[in-house]
Amino acid sequence: MFKMKSKKFWVPLAVLVLAGLVWVYFIPSKQAGPAYREVQLELKDITLEVEATGTVQPENRLEIKLPVAGRIEEVMVSEGAKVKKGSVLAWMSSSERAALLDSAASLGPEEVKRWKDLYKATPILSPIAGTIILRKAESGQSFTLQDAIMVIADRLVIKATIDETDLAQVSKNQVARITLDAYAKEPIGGVVTAIAYEASKVNNVTTYQVSIAPDSTPNFMRSGMTASVSFVGETKTQVSTLPTEAIRFKDGKKLVLTGDIKKPIEKEITTGVTNGKFTEILSGISPGEGVYLESLDLNSKSAGSNPFMPSRFGGKKPKK
Repeated sequence: MFKMKSKKFWVPLAVLVLAGLVWVYFIPSKQAGPAYREVQLELKDITLEVEATGTVQPENRLEIKLPVAGRIEEVMVSEGAKVKKGSVLAWMSSSERAALLDSAASLGPEEVKRWKDLYKATPILSPIAGTIILRKAESGQSFTLQDAIMVIADRLVIKATIDETDLAQVSKNQVARITLDAYAKEPIGGVVTAIAYEASKVNNVTTYQVSIAPDSTPNFMRSGMTASVSFVGETKTQVSTLPTEAIRFKDGKKLVLTGDIKKPIEKEITTGVTNGKFTEILSGISPGEGVYLESLDLNSKSAGSNPFMPSRFGGKKPKK
């Protein structure tokens, strides 16, 4: 009795499971199709901006080294200190003076004082006005001629790289906005001070280095920080614009989708300035004419066409 009831139960269940597998793997499902969102021309004020990334660096970075090998007797500045040209950074003894003072120390403090008065220490002077960005020296430490005891920078600037296609939009004395990644809520004004004459080429991309000086150097700015820079250019008032994402690039032409939303066609346009988010439209589209942004209709995409789902029985594996 139990075996017969079990058989009556399992057979229909197996049929249902098999039917489900056939439906999933063999019945053609609806293929994914594009969905469209309509946008219209909008009158906006638009400012041409060129975006770039860069690094905070000293404009002029000088390593301070000893004039002769010897020992540091006293350090007069700390890291981060502002110094003037000619300021005393440290006092040093040559190797001979240091050996003489060490010998005199065995005879008592009076002998040391006598030799210090006769054989004066040598001052290490700052060659420029600036900020001490690195201090390696401590009193009593010995250095050779090749060792840097400090590093001084006259001012911090941002060195950014821009693509050659954007070079025409950047000029000397142009206004820029600086945002440090570490202090994103503290934007800084700046101005372009120099544009490199020699290009750099990385992965077949030609770029030029641009120097931007901040209007003022905040206390939190440090050498080596990553920064985003916006070069502010031409501003146009109340011009016809479209979202930049609606514009396609094909065979050197700029195109948009228009016409019937069920079967839109490509139409060539002419553009003006752009700020990245919106682009000025000079010709090709009239006010009131619909422009469509294409997006993927995920609800109609079949499991079989999903590269993250297993392939159907007997079917080809999705290409990776």
